[in-house]
Amino acid sequence: MSKSMKVLAVVVFFSSSMVAIAQNEPIKVPKGHQIEIQTSAICEMCQHAIEYDLTFAKGVKSADLNLDNKVVTIVYNENKITPEELRSRITKVGYHADFMARDSIAYENLPMCCKDGNHGTPKIQVPTPRKNN
Repeated sequence: MSKSMKVLAVVVFFSSSMVAIAQNEPIKVPKGHQIEIQTSAICEMCQHAIEYDLTFAKGVKSADLNLDNKVVTIVYNENKITPEELRSRITKVGYHADFMARDSIAYENLPMCCKDGNHGTPKIQVPTPRKNN
């Protein structure tokens, strides 16, 4: 099996297995609903890019990314945006979002410090479920 086939097999395996375990249900909070989404962010530039993009999404009241666990906490109006749309926005910025893989073109346009292998991250990252601490 070629190297690219092995990488593809690993990505397919993780993607299919994470669909079942990475689903994070929104919870009701005073200002709407809140959801936590695991990302592949690695530095403050990643944090700024994700939070900045989400603050312009219709229905998002706040977005706060914790770089220690790579989880972005979003408070939003469930009548204006869905968890799937929130994940999709994160992938379009260039980052994994729970079980959804990042957009490859957006990833290529990220600053070098935000790419795999920098700041001590693995060379090839795949979407991962949230780490429970």
